[in-house]
This record gives sequence, structure tokens and C-alpha cells, in this order.
Amino acid sequence: MVRSQVAEKDANEFPASAVPPDTPFEAALAELERIVQDMEGGQLSLEESICAYRRGSELLRHCQQQLGEAERRIQIFEKGELRDANLDGETPR
Repeated sequence: MVRSQVAEKDANEFPASAVPPDTPFEAALAELERIVQDMEGGQLSLEESICAYRRGSELLRHCQQQLGEAERRIQIFEKGELRDANLDGETPR
């Protein structure tokens, strides 16, 4: 199957590769939002939509991991002492 120039452009725009771990949360979220807008616009072919979906899934996973890490790093000040927040019912460290 020969890919069109549009499909090649979008495949480059939405690579299905993993998101580098050092990608800032804000950059990953902005790219994810753009992908959602493009997909909702209904102008992508089926193949382009599949590539965009894969990339979006990777970006979503990256954002969720970074948010989880941020939750673990949140600290609260309680009774004159700075300690890790107990966000999940976990025992504070």
C-alpha cells in the first residue's frame, strides 16, 4: 500500500514512538490536546487516526506518570513539620 504525502506528514507529526522521559508535562499535554483537536476535526484518514491515537495513548501515559510522581512529591506542613502528603491513604514516609 502506497502512503500519500498527507499520511506521511501526519505519521511524522504523530509518531507512535514512546515519549522521552524528559519531556515536560506541559509539552506532552499540549501535543495531546492538539491530537485530540485534529481527531475531532474529522479530517484525518483512518490510518492517520490510528497513528494519532497511538501517539495520544503514549502521551496520556506519560502525563499520568508525571502526575503520579508529582502527587508523591507533594509535601504538606502540619503541626510545624514538613512531611509527605497522604494522598492515597498510604502511610506517610
